[in-house]
Amino acid sequence: MENIVATLLLVVAAFLLFALLGFAAHKKRLRQTIAQAEADAQKVLAEARANAERLIQNSKREVKEEGRKRRQLFEDEAKVRRQEVAKLENKIRQREQSLDKKLVILDDREKKLEELNENLRKEEQRFKHLNVECEGTLEQARQTLQKISGMTPEDAKHELIKSMESEARKVAAEKIRQIEEDTKREADQRSRAILSSAVQRLTGEYVNDSTVTVVSIPSDEMKGRIIGREGRNIRAIEQATGVDLIIDDTPEAVIVSCFNPIRREVAKITLERLIADGRIHPARIEETAKRVVEEFDTIMSDQGEQAAFDVGITDLHPDLIKYLGRLRYRTCGQQSVLQHSMEVANICQIMAAEMGINIKRAKRAGLLHDIGKAVDQETEGHHSDIGANLCEKYGEHTDVVQAIRLHHADDLTHGSPYAVVVHAANLLSTNRPGARKELLEGYIQRLDNMEKLIKDFPGIENAFVLQAGREVRALVQPTGISDSEVGDLSNDIAAKLRAELTFPGQVRVTVVRESQAVEFAK
Repeated sequence: MENIVATLLLVVAAFLLFALLGFAAHKKRLRQTIAQAEADAQKVLAEARANAERLIQNSKREVKEEGRKRRQLFEDEAKVRRQEVAKLENKIRQREQSLDKKLVILDDREKKLEELNENLRKEEQRFKHLNVECEGTLEQARQTLQKISGMTPEDAKHELIKSMESEARKVAAEKIRQIEEDTKREADQRSRAILSSAVQRLTGEYVNDSTVTVVSIPSDEMKGRIIGREGRNIRAIEQATGVDLIIDDTPEAVIVSCFNPIRREVAKITLERLIADGRIHPARIEETAKRVVEEFDTIMSDQGEQAAFDVGITDLHPDLIKYLGRLRYRTCGQQSVLQHSMEVANICQIMAAEMGINIKRAKRAGLLHDIGKAVDQETEGHHSDIGANLCEKYGEHTDVVQAIRLHHADDLTHGSPYAVVVHAANLLSTNRPGARKELLEGYIQRLDNMEKLIKDFPGIENAFVLQAGREVRALVQPTGISDSEVGDLSNDIAAKLRAELTFPGQVRVTVVRESQAVEFAK
């Protein structure tokens, strides 16, 4: 038992010894750690102080540099301001000098004005004195005239006024007549210049295939396929489109013949589609022709839109554009009505520019002037009235509507300038040589034949062909024919023209009988 206690005491004593030794060692290590931490802290503090010193030095340098830059900037600005101030001082100095000079000039003018006022006062006094003398002289002259003529002052005044009125009327009448002659002469020269300019710049295309259309084919073998077995394909094409299909020896081409241009165009498009597709038989022909007819409104709208775009008008109503496309398939002499309308629009543009009126409005009226021909087969009335009503319906300007309504009128006295321009442009386009299936030589020959035919009638003194052969005027001898015979003579001339000459449209025959008596007063 005592051994165990002794052992336990030894163990406890050893444990205490080891604990003391460990505590001493730990305390030593802790002191070393604290010493090391203090050394590190001193080192960090030294580095921080060094960095702070370096930052302070850098900040000082930057502040100095910034101060130098700001000082330099301020000096530059101050220099610029000093220069501006110097310039302003120079300007002020110059203005002061100028004001001094002006003050001197004003002083001189004031002196001159004072002198002029003084002279005016003297002249006014002199004028009053002379006026008094004149009144006295006039009173004496009035009394003298009254004694000599025996007339009262009122009678003399009325007589003088009447004489002055008569003289003024004569002078005014002569002045008015001179102004009218000058105005007429100037208007005639101006109109000739405008028309001459329009004619010189007028260009038109000629159309020769008025009744036939040539369709190209890839090879002559295609002709047999178009004809078909025992001609069934060609009969189907003719029946579906209403045209005559001519297949002859013309290489790589077939001819579509028809007086109706719309049917001819439908047949052409149908043939082109069949040839491109390659399947040519009666059922396919009928189907293709039907589809082309259904699409033709779209085709006409595209052509009308293209025509309007070519002329330079882009805001037409869609229905008017479709009607324009229809005009592509109506002929006007050697042209389609659409080509004629575009030509008239271009002439209107030239003439409007020369006259100084609205070019766009004149061009618009020229393009739409024959729009009534697109529906004149469906609507009663003249195409000019139909076209004017159409354009009025779709909101066109009143000047455009009036120009369309009057473009075939004989009297344009109350028409607007646009009506005159469209009327003249329409005549220029339709009456130029070659516009109605004749060349220049034939055109001149036809006019000569008209004049000769009219001069052959007895009593005709002279004959004139006007408006490119659309009007003739015959001057008769007043002693050789009476007024009652003039009407019969015009009928005879018209009948002879119809019987012996060929001409496009109609010819207006005017017979003029006039008696004049001339005498000279010397």
